Amino acid sequence: MPKYPSLSAIQEALLAGTTTCRALVEHYLEQIDRSSALNAYVETWPAEALDRAEALDARLKASGPAALGSLFGAVVSLKDNICYAGHQVTAAAKILEGFTSLYSATAVERLLAQDVIFIGRTNCDQFGMGSSNENSVYGPVRNALDPERVPGGSSGGAAVALQTDTCLVSVGSDTGGSVRQPAGFCGLWGFKPTYGRISRHGLLAYGSSFDQIGFLAHNPTDIARFLAVTAGPDAYDSTAGATGSGSETAAFDPKKIRIGYYPDVLSSEGLDAGVRAVLETYLEQLRQAGHDLRALPLPSINGKDVFDYIIPTYYVLTTAEASSNLARYDGIRYGYRAPAARNLQETYLLSRTEGFSDEVKRRILLGTFVLSSGYHEAYYRKAQQVRRLIQQQTLADLSGCDVLLMPVAPSTAWRFGEKSEDPVAMYLADVFTVQANLAGVPALALPAGRHPENGLPVGVQLIGGLWDDEKLLEIGSRL
Repeated sequence: MPKYPSLSAIQEALLAGTTTCRALVEHYLEQIDRSSALNAYVETWPAEALDRAEALDARLKASGPAALGSLFGAVVSLKDNICYAGHQVTAAAKILEGFTSLYSATAVERLLAQDVIFIGRTNCDQFGMGSSNENSVYGPVRNALDPERVPGGSSGGAAVALQTDTCLVSVGSDTGGSVRQPAGFCGLWGFKPTYGRISRHGLLAYGSSFDQIGFLAHNPTDIARFLAVTAGPDAYDSTAGATGSGSETAAFDPKKIRIGYYPDVLSSEGLDAGVRAVLETYLEQLRQAGHDLRALPLPSINGKDVFDYIIPTYYVLTTAEASSNLARYDGIRYGYRAPAARNLQETYLLSRTEGFSDEVKRRILLGTFVLSSGYHEAYYRKAQQVRRLIQQQTLADLSGCDVLLMPVAPSTAWRFGEKSEDPVAMYLADVFTVQANLAGVPALALPAGRHPENGLPVGVQLIGGLWDDEKLLEIGSRL
């Protein structure tokens, strides 16, 4: 259990004088030391965090809470693919070894303006590519509940940082479930906003039309407070705040929330029996509480279940975008350069060969293939068309419901190495989370219970309508 379960509890303690920002930071640094074997952090900033804490304490004492930002007292971790001026950012890849960012992400600047304290950067799968946090140049992250199991990915370090009470909130990124799946595996809350709700400026790009900065926390109220600070238009990101303000929570009946779900998903062969049992119990609890549960037919495309198309569509599009986005890492301008290269061609070849992991290279090659002459129409363009159909069907299902309810993952956290040799099996772990990214809608993972056999957390996922981020978080807190 965390020492302080929420930002409200921390701020109450600070105002009552029962703790200080410095004492908070010292507590979290002690927790980082205790849990170092789990490898959640790749770097911490103790001196900087303590200095910032002391400055906040001095301002609070001199001028009171009115002189501080709305998030004062929040100690926060930052995923290692989000830029923070004057600090290293490597996306857990050798290709960016030793690289220091010259600027801060817009989300980071907005959080700093509200007086958060960043304590360190967390481990992740390279460039956000992975579902287990085994694909990092810094080594794997271990689940605090069972160190022989994965924490989920790609924001696995962010999740374990919360698990072990080393920060109040973790800032991560979600391309196809990279915040929600670790939250589900670690018994936490994880939120991906509507695409464009939070600026992507300063988030190292993997799949630009999918990537979103998100948050992991112990409760939805803290997530809502962080969203309120970071959301909105940004001159550096033309997709940010492009449609809808999301400033008002859409109306819903808190005593009778309309919840859509797919019975065919719950009965599918690929869903672990224990996960199914937890979800069925959760649904029954919602029904008994008086909520309006609506069984929906599974959307179809050309007579086939939409879930037959979701993973292929997602990986065709994200690998295509990755092959373009990662072309900038060439060993010439910044980051790692192969020392043995004898000419320009070898510099490119060796730097990228040595700098990227096998998984990153696999996705670059797949993306280059689907964009190549003769295959662009057959794969990339077709995937774009299917993506539009998936979005239309998702929004159609949401038109009669307040939220859709889904599993977070087909199973609980697996043991290290179980899926490492089978990329397709690893990709299928994202089957329930990528729908929200394809549709661009917000999604929230929350704890639903424990697996009846292995005792590990099982997460449930709520999917909301476009720009209904606040409504989704409010529904999550009600449920």
